[in-house]
Amino acid sequence: MRTPKIYLETTIFNHYFDTDRDSHPATLALFNDIKKGTYKAYTSIYVTDELNKASEPKRSKMLELIREYDIILIAADVEAQNLANTYVNEGVIPLKYQPDGLHIAIATINDIELLISVNYQHINKLKTKTMTGLINLKQGYKPIMIVTPMEIVDDENI
Repeated sequence: MRTPKIYLETTIFNHYFDTDRDSHPATLALFNDIKKGTYKAYTSIYVTDELNKASEPKRSKMLELIREYDIILIAADVEAQNLANTYVNEGVIPLKYQPDGLHIAIATINDIELLISVNYQHINKLKTKTMTGLINLKQGYKPIMIVTPMEIVDDENI
């Protein structure tokens, strides 16, 4: 059986260390699943760019998770940028938050099954899930499933 591929959006790295968030226990369980090989994890240079804006020592700790959990870093390309621009042009993602569209586009063009996010403003919301799925189909890609850590980890692991 093939190991499912997941894309970790920026908020997941933040919630790993933010013990006050409801998603913190599930995020830790998700990283444990990655360590066990349940999922093959990916992220992008846009995530590392966003993580680099955090203050120390949290910045270094979040970036270290990429190495510690063997998370594959994906570079952006013109194809992803074009798809993200389509999300903006279609009114799914606001221009100001185009990096959120880039997360979805990078995961999409790299044939990643799940995008894991707790960004409820621009990524993990019904409009975005629905519209990016339709745009992806129209552009010849598969729709991507956008989920939270709570939706994919077993309750016994939390």
